[in-house]
Amino acid sequence: MTTSSIGSRTVRRLASSSLEPFVLPYITQLQEEGYCPETIRDHLQYMVHLSRWLTRTGRDLGDLSQAVLDRFWRHHARPRKRVLKAPAGHRLLTLLRQAQVTPPCEELARTPAQRLVLRYRRYLVEERGLSDWTVDAYGRHVRRFVTHQFGAGTASVAQIRACAVLDYVQAYARTHTPQDTGNVVTALRSFLRFLHYQGLIRADLATVIPAVARWQMAGLPKHLSAEAVRQVLDRCDQTTPSGQRDYAILLLLARLGLRAGEIVALQLEDIDWERSQITVRSKKGRGWARLPLPKDVGKALARYLRQGRPACACRQVFVRSLAPHAGFTPSGAISHLTRQALQKAGVQSARTGAHVFRHSLATAMLHQGASLDEIGQVLRHQDPNTTAIYAKVDLDALRQLAVPWPGGGQ
Repeated sequence: MTTSSIGSRTVRRLASSSLEPFVLPYITQLQEEGYCPETIRDHLQYMVHLSRWLTRTGRDLGDLSQAVLDRFWRHHARPRKRVLKAPAGHRLLTLLRQAQVTPPCEELARTPAQRLVLRYRRYLVEERGLSDWTVDAYGRHVRRFVTHQFGAGTASVAQIRACAVLDYVQAYARTHTPQDTGNVVTALRSFLRFLHYQGLIRADLATVIPAVARWQMAGLPKHLSAEAVRQVLDRCDQTTPSGQRDYAILLLLARLGLRAGEIVALQLEDIDWERSQITVRSKKGRGWARLPLPKDVGKALARYLRQGRPACACRQVFVRSLAPHAGFTPSGAISHLTRQALQKAGVQSARTGAHVFRHSLATAMLHQGASLDEIGQVLRHQDPNTTAIYAKVDLDALRQLAVPWPGGGQ
């Protein structure tokens, strides 16, 4: 795609402006993300109007900030182009910040509690080196706790008492599952250790929060029958690009038992077509692994890559159907896909996330005579106890262990 196909006249309007050095990089970025020429022209028109407004108001690129862009848009943008405000302005500002032409992102005015949470998040990143997903999860729970404690007032953390923390956890536990409550406890313990480490509280209150009772092997793995899995796959529409993508994802879940995060992390170079293998990147279990690529999975992947996947610079296997053609970022996107697939197939399930297919694979293998060790190898479990829960769904084996009822009967 050339500048002439986008609109050379619009490009020429930016030729003598302060934005001229960034026009081609901006166009290239949009092209790599799969935007059509008409949309790129609209983005460039935004830059033209912005450049003229900066000149009229005596500003330069060094004065640009989100607040300045908002002011420009409120008074000068055309209503029919209002849809471009967020993507065009944000994208341009990000590009200029990366080039160190405009100041870095300014911190919005925050309450004392919000500033404390921000400080905690920086600690998790800079000193603990935790992943973005963990930082977001901990930060979300801690923000709710701090807001509950202090609201918009001063965050007097020195006044936090053990009884207040316990009351908060107990109130949360009444309306949430043990697993959710356990996640809150883990986040709060981390936060309280941070406060003690920073000298903001004298005592380490993390030790006063009791563990949440989550009895090992207490539940049954929620799974789908083999017929239900087949029904979900059969109802997936493979005539559209997004349908081909979804079908390939569902097969990876159903045939290989991949986790949602592992599918998101899958790269083009992870597929070894000559050896019929696939490399799985994971931070859980046994980490990275090479798995055999079943014929039907390989066929679905090849069809998606040849026909359904949009041309883009992204190296992730699965990308968004609409521009920007970027890879999935949150693993929750995969679970959303599975919920839609189950609903479309008319399959009722207590669990609708991506993990239900992993449980279904393990259960099907057990019914076909596979041992727990074999299931653990396929699912890449590090701890054999993780696989042991599937023994509870082997009813035939459990019947042989059942003790006759003293009162008789069947």
